[in-house]
Amino acid sequence: MTKATQPDFALWEALGTSIVLRVADPRVLAPARAAVEHELDAIDLALSRFREDSELSRANAHAGRSLKASPLFIEALELALRAAELTGGDVDPTLGRALELAGYDRDRRELVATAGEPEPPKRAAILSAQSRAGWRTVIVDREAGAFRTAPGVKLDLGATAKAWAADRSAQAAARACGCGVLLGVGGDIATCGPAPATGWPIRVTDDHRSDLSAEGQTVWIHAGGLATSSTAVRRWSHGGHSMHHILDPRTGMPTRSRWRTVSVAAASCADANIATTAAIVRGEAAPAWLSALGLPARMVDGSGNVTTVADWPLEAGAVTAVGDRPLEAGAVTAVGDRPLEAGEPVDGARRHPVAHTRRVDEAA
Repeated sequence: MTKATQPDFALWEALGTSIVLRVADPRVLAPARAAVEHELDAIDLALSRFREDSELSRANAHAGRSLKASPLFIEALELALRAAELTGGDVDPTLGRALELAGYDRDRRELVATAGEPEPPKRAAILSAQSRAGWRTVIVDREAGAFRTAPGVKLDLGATAKAWAADRSAQAAARACGCGVLLGVGGDIATCGPAPATGWPIRVTDDHRSDLSAEGQTVWIHAGGLATSSTAVRRWSHGGHSMHHILDPRTGMPTRSRWRTVSVAAASCADANIATTAAIVRGEAAPAWLSALGLPARMVDGSGNVTTVADWPLEAGAVTAVGDRPLEAGAVTAVGDRPLEAGEPVDGARRHPVAHTRRVDEAA
Protein backbone atom coordinates (compact mmCIF):
# COMPACT_ATOMS: atom_id res chain seq x y z
CA MET A 1 0.00 0.00 0.00
CA THR A 2 1.45 3.36 -1.02
CA LYS A 3 1.46 6.44 1.13
CA ALA A 4 -1.25 7.98 -1.06
CA THR A 5 -3.65 5.11 -0.29
CA GLN A 6 -2.81 4.56 3.36
CA PRO A 7 -5.84 5.23 5.58
CA ASP A 8 -5.57 8.09 8.05
CA PHE A 9 -8.33 6.76 10.31
CA ALA A 10 -9.44 3.64 12.17
CA LEU A 11 -12.87 2.58 13.47
CA TRP A 12 -13.57 -0.03 16.13
CA GLU A 13 -15.60 -0.76 19.29
CA ALA A 14 -14.44 -0.35 22.90
CA LEU A 15 -15.99 0.67 26.23
CA GLY A 16 -19.33 -0.40 24.81
CA THR A 17 -19.28 2.30 22.13
CA SER A 18 -17.65 3.31 18.85
CA ILE A 19 -14.08 4.58 18.62
CA VAL A 20 -12.86 6.85 15.80
CA LEU A 21 -9.15 7.66 15.47
CA ARG A 22 -7.72 10.07 12.91
CA VAL A 23 -4.05 10.95 12.48
CA ALA A 24 -2.37 13.76 10.58
CA ASP A 25 0.23 11.30 9.20
CA PRO A 26 -1.25 8.02 7.87
CA ARG A 27 2.12 6.26 8.22
CA VAL A 28 1.81 6.21 12.01
CA LEU A 29 -1.79 5.07 12.34
CA ALA A 30 -0.80 1.63 13.70
CA PRO A 31 1.22 2.82 16.72
CA ALA A 32 -1.41 5.49 17.44
CA ARG A 33 -4.17 2.87 17.52
CA ALA A 34 -2.09 0.55 19.70
CA ALA A 35 -1.60 3.37 22.23
CA VAL A 36 -5.34 4.13 22.28
CA GLU A 37 -6.28 0.46 22.72
CA HIS A 38 -3.83 0.10 25.62
CA GLU A 39 -5.24 3.19 27.35
CA LEU A 40 -8.88 2.21 26.84
CA ASP A 41 -8.24 -1.33 28.13
CA ALA A 42 -6.80 0.11 31.35
CA ILE A 43 -9.71 2.52 31.76
CA ASP A 44 -12.26 -0.23 31.18
CA LEU A 45 -10.65 -2.39 33.87
CA ALA A 46 -10.70 0.53 36.29
CA LEU A 47 -14.12 2.08 35.66
CA SER A 48 -16.59 -0.34 34.08
CA ARG A 49 -19.87 -0.78 35.97
CA PHE A 50 -20.46 -4.02 34.07
CA ARG A 51 -17.24 -5.92 34.87
CA GLU A 52 -17.08 -7.80 38.14
CA ASP A 53 -13.29 -7.43 38.17
CA SER A 54 -13.23 -3.63 37.76
CA GLU A 55 -12.12 -1.28 40.51
CA LEU A 56 -15.47 0.49 40.29
CA SER A 57 -17.38 -2.74 40.91
CA ARG A 58 -15.16 -3.46 43.89
CA ALA A 59 -15.79 0.05 45.23
CA ASN A 60 -19.55 -0.35 44.90
CA ALA A 61 -19.47 -3.77 46.57
CA HIS A 62 -17.62 -2.32 49.59
CA ALA A 63 -19.28 1.07 50.01
CA GLY A 64 -18.61 2.63 53.39
CA ARG A 65 -15.10 1.22 53.63
CA SER A 66 -11.79 2.92 52.90
CA LEU A 67 -10.28 1.28 49.83
CA LYS A 68 -6.96 1.48 48.03
CA ALA A 69 -7.15 2.31 44.33
CA SER A 70 -4.91 2.73 41.32
CA PRO A 71 -3.71 6.22 40.35
CA LEU A 72 -5.90 5.89 37.25
CA PHE A 73 -9.03 5.33 39.33
CA ILE A 74 -8.18 8.13 41.74
CA GLU A 75 -7.69 10.54 38.83
CA ALA A 76 -11.05 9.59 37.33
CA LEU A 77 -12.82 9.92 40.68
CA GLU A 78 -11.26 13.32 41.37
CA LEU A 79 -12.43 14.54 37.95
CA ALA A 80 -15.96 13.34 38.70
CA LEU A 81 -15.94 15.20 42.02
CA ARG A 82 -14.56 18.32 40.31
CA ALA A 83 -17.47 18.12 37.86
CA ALA A 84 -19.92 17.92 40.75
CA GLU A 85 -18.35 20.91 42.48
CA LEU A 86 -18.27 23.04 39.32
CA THR A 87 -21.91 22.32 38.50
CA GLY A 88 -23.32 22.58 42.01
CA GLY A 89 -24.06 18.86 42.01
CA ASP A 90 -25.85 18.75 38.64
CA VAL A 91 -23.24 16.21 37.50
CA ASP A 92 -23.16 13.76 40.42
CA PRO A 93 -21.03 10.56 40.44
CA THR A 94 -23.04 8.96 43.26
CA LEU A 95 -26.09 8.10 41.13
CA GLY A 96 -25.08 4.54 40.31
CA ARG A 97 -27.95 3.05 42.33
CA ALA A 98 -30.45 5.42 40.71
CA LEU A 99 -29.28 4.29 37.27
CA GLU A 100 -29.80 0.67 38.29
CA LEU A 101 -33.30 1.44 39.57
CA ALA A 102 -34.02 3.13 36.24
CA GLY A 103 -33.06 -0.11 34.48
CA TYR A 104 -29.54 0.79 33.38
CA ASP A 105 -28.00 -2.22 35.09
CA ARG A 106 -26.29 -3.81 32.09
CA ASP A 107 -24.36 -2.82 28.98
CA ARG A 108 -26.44 -0.36 26.96
CA ARG A 109 -26.40 -2.71 23.97
CA GLU A 110 -28.49 -5.17 26.02
CA LEU A 111 -31.18 -2.62 26.91
CA VAL A 112 -34.58 -2.66 25.21
CA ALA A 113 -34.70 0.46 23.05
CA THR A 114 -37.65 2.82 23.22
CA ALA A 115 -38.59 6.30 22.03
CA GLY A 116 -40.43 9.32 23.37
CA GLU A 117 -40.08 11.39 26.50
CA PRO A 118 -39.47 9.72 29.88
CA GLU A 119 -42.50 9.29 32.10
CA PRO A 120 -43.15 11.93 34.80
CA PRO A 121 -41.11 11.17 37.93
CA LYS A 122 -43.92 9.49 39.87
CA ARG A 123 -41.37 7.48 41.86
CA ALA A 124 -38.94 10.34 42.35
CA ALA A 125 -39.17 10.49 46.13
CA ILE A 126 -38.67 6.72 46.44
CA LEU A 127 -35.70 6.64 44.09
CA SER A 128 -34.15 9.66 45.75
CA ALA A 129 -34.43 8.14 49.22
CA GLN A 130 -32.98 4.83 48.06
CA SER A 131 -30.16 6.05 45.91
CA ARG A 132 -28.84 9.49 46.78
CA ALA A 133 -26.16 10.12 49.36
CA GLY A 134 -24.53 12.98 47.43
CA TRP A 135 -21.09 13.62 46.01
CA ARG A 136 -19.89 15.44 49.13
CA THR A 137 -19.90 12.14 51.02
CA VAL A 138 -17.05 10.81 48.85
CA ILE A 139 -13.61 11.26 50.42
CA VAL A 140 -10.39 10.93 48.41
CA ASP A 141 -6.88 10.73 49.85
CA ARG A 142 -4.61 11.16 46.86
CA GLU A 143 -1.35 10.75 48.81
CA ALA A 144 -2.52 7.48 50.32
CA GLY A 145 -4.07 6.33 47.04
CA ALA A 146 -7.35 5.64 48.83
CA PHE A 147 -10.99 6.73 48.90
CA ARG A 148 -14.21 6.08 50.76
CA THR A 149 -17.89 6.38 49.87
CA ALA A 150 -20.84 6.43 52.22
CA PRO A 151 -22.60 3.13 53.02
CA GLY A 152 -25.12 2.23 50.32
CA VAL A 153 -23.65 4.57 47.71
CA LYS A 154 -22.91 3.23 44.23
CA LEU A 155 -20.59 5.25 42.04
CA ASP A 156 -21.11 5.78 38.32
CA LEU A 157 -18.45 7.85 36.58
CA GLY A 158 -20.04 7.68 33.15
CA ALA A 159 -20.87 11.40 33.04
CA THR A 160 -17.16 12.24 32.91
CA ALA A 161 -15.22 9.02 32.24
CA LYS A 162 -15.87 8.65 28.51
CA ALA A 163 -14.71 12.18 27.69
CA TRP A 164 -11.76 11.81 30.07
CA ALA A 165 -10.87 8.55 28.31
CA ALA A 166 -10.88 10.44 25.00
CA ASP A 167 -8.51 13.10 26.39
CA ARG A 168 -6.08 10.58 27.89
CA SER A 169 -6.12 8.30 24.86
CA ALA A 170 -5.60 11.15 22.39
CA GLN A 171 -2.57 12.26 24.40
CA ALA A 172 -1.22 8.69 24.42
CA ALA A 173 -1.72 8.40 20.67
CA ALA A 174 0.04 11.69 19.97
CA ARG A 175 3.02 10.60 22.09
CA ALA A 176 3.20 7.29 20.25
CA CYS A 177 2.94 8.63 16.72
CA GLY A 178 4.51 12.08 16.99
CA CYS A 179 1.79 13.90 15.05
CA GLY A 180 -1.60 15.46 15.57
CA VAL A 181 -4.52 13.16 16.36
CA LEU A 182 -8.28 13.35 16.80
CA LEU A 183 -10.04 10.69 18.85
CA GLY A 184 -13.76 10.15 19.21
CA VAL A 185 -15.11 7.94 21.99
CA GLY A 186 -18.83 7.52 21.54
CA GLY A 187 -19.06 10.94 19.91
CA ASP A 188 -16.96 12.77 22.51
CA ILE A 189 -14.01 14.30 20.64
CA ALA A 190 -10.49 14.99 21.92
CA THR A 191 -7.51 16.32 19.99
CA CYS A 192 -3.80 16.43 20.71
CA GLY A 193 -0.89 17.80 18.70
CA PRO A 194 -0.95 19.97 15.58
CA ALA A 195 -4.20 19.85 13.63
CA PRO A 196 -4.42 19.94 9.81
CA ALA A 197 -4.24 23.48 8.43
CA THR A 198 -8.01 23.61 7.99
CA GLY A 199 -8.74 21.99 11.37
CA TRP A 200 -10.48 18.72 12.20
CA PRO A 201 -14.01 18.48 10.71
CA ILE A 202 -16.71 17.22 13.10
CA ARG A 203 -20.32 16.47 12.26
CA VAL A 204 -22.52 17.43 15.21
CA THR A 205 -25.82 15.52 15.44
CA ASP A 206 -28.11 13.88 17.99
CA ASP A 207 -26.43 10.52 17.35
CA HIS A 208 -22.69 10.27 16.64
CA ARG A 209 -23.37 7.10 14.60
CA SER A 210 -25.48 9.01 12.06
CA ASP A 211 -24.33 9.53 8.48
CA LEU A 212 -24.05 12.90 6.76
CA SER A 213 -27.72 12.87 5.79
CA ALA A 214 -28.83 13.32 9.42
CA GLU A 215 -29.82 16.75 10.67
CA GLY A 216 -26.87 18.55 12.19
CA GLN A 217 -23.97 20.89 11.54
CA THR A 218 -20.35 20.45 10.48
CA VAL A 219 -17.79 22.48 12.42
CA TRP A 220 -13.99 22.53 12.56
CA ILE A 221 -11.75 22.58 15.63
CA HIS A 222 -7.97 23.00 15.84
CA ALA A 223 -7.40 21.99 19.47
CA GLY A 224 -9.19 21.12 22.68
CA GLY A 225 -12.30 18.97 22.72
CA LEU A 226 -15.93 18.86 21.71
CA ALA A 227 -18.59 16.82 23.50
CA THR A 228 -22.25 16.11 22.84
CA SER A 229 -24.82 14.91 25.38
CA SER A 230 -28.23 13.77 24.21
CA THR A 231 -31.39 12.23 25.62
CA ALA A 232 -32.54 11.32 22.10
CA VAL A 233 -30.39 8.23 21.60
CA ARG A 234 -29.56 6.17 24.69
CA ARG A 235 -33.13 5.29 25.68
CA TRP A 236 -34.70 2.09 26.97
CA SER A 237 -37.94 0.74 28.41
CA HIS A 238 -38.10 -0.20 32.09
CA GLY A 239 -41.22 -1.07 34.08
CA GLY A 240 -43.39 0.22 31.26
CA HIS A 241 -41.64 3.60 31.29
CA SER A 242 -39.31 5.28 28.79
CA MET A 243 -35.92 6.02 30.36
CA HIS A 244 -32.66 7.72 29.40
CA HIS A 245 -29.23 7.95 31.03
CA ILE A 246 -29.02 11.61 32.12
CA LEU A 247 -30.47 11.79 35.63
CA ASP A 248 -31.56 14.81 37.62
CA PRO A 249 -29.77 14.45 40.99
CA ARG A 250 -32.66 16.25 42.69
CA THR A 251 -35.09 13.45 41.82
CA GLY A 252 -32.94 10.46 40.89
CA MET A 253 -35.01 10.18 37.70
CA PRO A 254 -34.23 10.84 34.01
CA THR A 255 -34.24 14.59 33.56
CA ARG A 256 -37.16 16.18 31.68
CA SER A 257 -35.24 18.98 30.00
CA ARG A 258 -36.05 21.53 27.34
CA TRP A 259 -32.91 20.34 25.55
CA ARG A 260 -32.64 16.97 23.84
CA THR A 261 -29.05 17.52 22.65
CA VAL A 262 -26.27 19.88 23.73
CA SER A 263 -22.80 20.19 22.16
CA VAL A 264 -19.99 22.25 23.72
CA ALA A 265 -16.40 23.04 22.71
CA ALA A 266 -13.87 23.57 25.50
CA ALA A 267 -10.19 23.29 26.38
CA SER A 268 -10.61 19.53 26.92
CA CYS A 269 -13.20 16.94 26.06
CA ALA A 270 -13.78 16.34 29.78
CA ASP A 271 -14.61 20.00 30.40
CA ALA A 272 -16.86 20.06 27.35
CA ASN A 273 -18.73 16.99 28.59
CA ILE A 274 -19.17 18.38 32.10
CA ALA A 275 -20.83 21.40 30.49
CA THR A 276 -23.09 19.41 28.13
CA THR A 277 -24.41 17.12 30.87
CA ALA A 278 -25.03 20.00 33.29
CA ALA A 279 -26.74 22.01 30.55
CA ILE A 280 -29.30 19.28 29.93
CA VAL A 281 -29.97 18.99 33.66
CA ARG A 282 -30.27 22.78 34.06
CA GLY A 283 -32.71 23.17 31.20
CA GLU A 284 -33.95 26.75 30.77
CA ALA A 285 -31.08 28.16 32.84
CA ALA A 286 -28.40 26.49 30.71
CA PRO A 287 -27.87 29.11 27.94
CA ALA A 288 -27.14 31.91 30.42
CA TRP A 289 -24.80 29.65 32.41
CA LEU A 290 -22.84 28.59 29.32
CA SER A 291 -22.73 32.17 28.05
CA ALA A 292 -21.31 33.40 31.36
CA LEU A 293 -18.56 30.79 31.05
CA GLY A 294 -17.85 31.80 27.45
CA LEU A 295 -18.24 28.20 26.27
CA PRO A 296 -19.39 27.84 22.63
CA ALA A 297 -22.46 25.62 22.54
CA ARG A 298 -25.13 24.30 20.21
CA MET A 299 -28.42 23.38 21.92
CA VAL A 300 -31.30 21.52 20.28
CA ASP A 301 -34.72 21.51 21.94
CA GLY A 302 -37.35 18.78 21.77
CA SER A 303 -38.82 20.22 18.57
CA GLY A 304 -35.46 20.41 16.79
CA ASN A 305 -34.99 24.17 17.18
CA VAL A 306 -31.35 25.20 17.52
CA THR A 307 -29.95 27.79 19.94
CA THR A 308 -26.28 28.78 19.85
CA VAL A 309 -24.19 30.21 22.67
CA ALA A 310 -20.98 32.29 22.72
CA ASP A 311 -18.80 31.75 19.62
CA TRP A 312 -20.58 28.70 18.24
CA PRO A 313 -21.14 29.33 14.50
CA LEU A 314 -24.70 30.18 13.60
CA GLU A 315 -26.62 28.07 11.13
CA ALA A 316 -29.77 28.72 9.15
CA GLY A 317 -32.78 28.78 11.48
CA ALA A 318 -30.73 29.01 14.68
CA VAL A 319 -31.19 31.61 17.40
CA THR A 320 -28.60 32.94 19.79
CA ALA A 321 -28.73 32.50 23.55
CA VAL A 322 -30.05 36.04 23.98
CA GLY A 323 -33.09 35.23 21.86
CA ASP A 324 -32.31 36.85 18.49
CA ARG A 325 -34.56 36.13 15.53
CA PRO A 326 -33.71 33.10 13.33
CA LEU A 327 -30.85 33.59 10.87
CA GLU A 328 -32.26 34.69 7.53
CA ALA A 329 -30.94 35.18 4.01
CA GLY A 330 -28.46 38.04 4.06
CA ALA A 331 -27.46 37.55 7.70
CA VAL A 332 -23.79 37.19 8.53
CA THR A 333 -22.52 34.18 10.45
CA ALA A 334 -20.67 34.43 13.74
CA VAL A 335 -17.30 33.96 12.06
CA GLY A 336 -17.79 36.83 9.63
CA ASP A 337 -18.27 34.90 6.39
CA ARG A 338 -20.08 36.36 3.41
CA PRO A 339 -23.88 36.74 3.76
CA LEU A 340 -25.95 33.62 3.29
CA GLU A 341 -28.02 33.17 0.17
CA ALA A 342 -31.64 32.10 0.43
CA GLY A 343 -31.84 28.34 0.86
CA GLU A 344 -28.07 27.94 1.24
CA PRO A 345 -26.89 25.34 3.79
CA VAL A 346 -24.54 26.74 6.40
CA ASP A 347 -22.43 23.61 6.73
CA GLY A 348 -20.89 21.39 4.10
CA ALA A 349 -18.41 23.18 1.86
CA ARG A 350 -18.01 26.19 4.14
CA ARG A 351 -15.88 25.92 7.26
CA HIS A 352 -16.97 27.07 10.71
CA PRO A 353 -14.17 27.13 13.27
CA VAL A 354 -15.18 26.85 16.92
CA ALA A 355 -13.35 28.50 19.81
CA HIS A 356 -12.06 25.94 22.27
CA THR A 357 -9.69 27.43 24.83
CA ARG A 358 -11.83 27.74 27.96
CA ARG A 359 -12.23 25.41 30.92
CA VAL A 360 -15.51 25.04 32.77
CA ASP A 361 -14.03 26.75 35.84
CA GLU A 362 -12.87 29.86 33.94
CA ALA A 363 -15.13 32.88 33.81
CA ALA A 364 -15.64 34.63 30.50
